[in-house]
Amino acid sequence: MNQEVTDFIEALKEPWQGELAAGLREVVRQAIPDVQERMQYKKPHFLKNGKYAAVISTSKDAVSFTIFNAAALELPENKFDGPPERKTWKLRKGDTFDSGQLAEWLSQASGSL
Repeated sequence: MNQEVTDFIEALKEPWQGELAAGLREVVRQAIPDVQERMQYKKPHFLKNGKYAAVISTSKDAVSFTIFNAAALELPENKFDGPPERKTWKLRKGDTFDSGQLAEWLSQASGSL
């Protein structure tokens, strides 16, 4: 695990954002066992074989989670936005996610990376 990513998550001002970001990071690590983590553009990026697999970003009222290489995924339309190759889900305070389902999508998306 990358210490800069850990520091980013621990420094989030809103506790709910830290909890969501830490949970999303754990899902990525389970779905992509050999994932590489790095901070880029002040956001945690997750790579497989040097290619982007996922990104966590935060704003004042949300934690956004982007899945790359997502064109072949069957995602719920009401949760994800963005072009076919990358889909972003904005999670707000009180939102939850299904870790197993998210891990499955990540595993599928990163399978060809």
